[in-house]
Order: sequence, then structure tokens, then C-alpha cells
Amino acid sequence: MTLEEIHGQEPVPAGHDWVQGAGKALHELLVSAQRRGCLTAGVYESAKLMNVDPDNVAFCVLATDEEDEGDIALQIHFTLIQAFCCENDIDIVRVNDVAKLAAIVGPCEESGEPPDLHCILITNPNEDGWKDPALEKLNFFCEEKRKSNDWVPSITLPE
Repeated sequence: MTLEEIHGQEPVPAGHDWVQGAGKALHELLVSAQRRGCLTAGVYESAKLMNVDPDNVAFCVLATDEEDEGDIALQIHFTLIQAFCCENDIDIVRVNDVAKLAAIVGPCEESGEPPDLHCILITNPNEDGWKDPALEKLNFFCEEKRKSNDWVPSITLPE
């Protein structure tokens, strides 16, 4: 019995691009979480949520652009968030395109301005039994990456 059969997933064909598949799953998860009101965007908002209710966090996305790579304060925040996620068994990925995230998430409903998308948390909804197939795919992807010591894998979002 394969791991795919255990999890009820289709076997991955030879040559399958894991990163592209993960990117598509992340896109689906972000759209679904936003519709359900289970998405928290922003470094500070995410840190507050993780401090108050870490058991409610299901997934974390850290995003940067090339100009953010030199931002020491942001990198320190990322290090702390990554440590917290690892300590609390929260899967975490990196995305290197904030503009694509902005296109998926869109502007803030309250202010109409784009939110801080450097950190996005997907939380568990209040509904019992909500199982998002995209979240399950991403959890599996992260689990497989950890086996090769890639603790915070990078994902490329689809065009």
C-alpha cells in the first residue's frame, strides 16, 4: 500500500512537478480560506493570532519579493514565525511573489487597500468536519519535503 492510497490520493505520475502541483493547491487553499473567512494576513496580525490561539492555525505562508530580501526586520519576524510554527506543528511554506498573492487575495474589504501579505495564516473554521483537499495536499507536500530536510519549502504560484 502506498502513501497516496492511505491518504486517498491519486498516485503521483513519474515526472510530476511537485512544486507546480503545490502552487496550484496553495492557490485553491487561499481562495477557499478567504471565502470561509479563515485567512489572516499580515506579520503583526498573524503573530497576535498565533499568540492567542495557536491551535487554530492550520497553515502558514511567508512571502517576499526581491526587494524584501534585504529587510532585516522582516527576516527576524520570519525566523520567529518559522520557529513558532515548527514548535506547534504548523506546516509552513515560502512564496517568492507577493504580487501573485495580492492577485489571489485581493484588497482588504474594510479599507480597500492591499493587506500586508508577508505572512498569511490559514485557520481552522468553526465548522466541524471541514476538510479542504488543497490543505491536505499541501500538508502531504510539506511532509515529503521535511523528509529531505527542507523544513520551509518554497512554492511557485501558477500564472
